[in-house]
Amino acid sequence: MKSAYEIAMARLEAQAPSTQLTDGQKERIAAVETKFKADIAAKELLLRREIDKATASGDLGEVEKIQRQLTDEIRRLEEKREREKEAVRKEG
Repeated sequence: MKSAYEIAMARLEAQAPSTQLTDGQKERIAAVETKFKADIAAKELLLRREIDKATASGDLGEVEKIQRQLTDEIRRLEEKREREKEAVRKEG
């Protein structure tokens, strides 16, 4: 007798079958991941410096603005990373 988990996994597999990635696809996905981790880290470093400057000057409005910008930039880069990874997955 199957458990509820096994039944759910079988239904999920029927709806969206999993695909096996080739070694080349895995390497390209890893490269995309590495590139975007570096891009996000660079953006965080730059904007955190700006936040520190604004904090030191006491401009809380500017601090909030830069924090929103940082959040938006990270979200944009993460979305772009996922689109690129999905494109690699679909190639195979």
